[in-house]
Amino acid sequence: MELTNQQTLPVSQAQAWEALNDITLLQSAIPGCDGFTATGENQYEVLVTAAIGPVKAKFKGKLQLENLQPPTSYTLRFEGQGGAAGHGKGTAEVRLESTGPRTTVLHYTAHATVGGKIAQLGSRLVDMAAQKMATEFFETFNAKLQERYAVVAPAAPAAPPQGLLARLLAWLKRLFGG
Repeated sequence: MELTNQQTLPVSQAQAWEALNDITLLQSAIPGCDGFTATGENQYEVLVTAAIGPVKAKFKGKLQLENLQPPTSYTLRFEGQGGAAGHGKGTAEVRLESTGPRTTVLHYTAHATVGGKIAQLGSRLVDMAAQKMATEFFETFNAKLQERYAVVAPAAPAAPPQGLLARLLAWLKRLFGG
């Protein structure tokens, strides 16, 4: 399985790097994360409850950060066991690109393999579950960044002064002198 995407973060590159290395913030942003503990330098143990299709399980995983290039990039190596539900392992390349004083684009490519009941579900269902978890993670992660760094959420685009129906009625009034 491969998952490639990018996310625009509303903070500087240094702030994004700091947040990506804050295990408390990460634990609160990872869907179903029950625990996130440092076990050594750049090594962590993670407990996550996840549902992939009809299979729901608690996964115990290990994360290791490698090839650190602060504040630009790193490689995340991971593996996890979910008992009878199955197991997974892989890597993710994470790269931060500064696009402005308060804007950073996070690029990521994850490669993973799964086994056990999870693998029997089919790659399409596993891919959809992974994408859903990534979407939920980044929604929460962005909200946490906005809270931490007092980022003002972008304003909704202004509505046009009149909707189509209002303009049509105004035109008819002008046309018929009403």
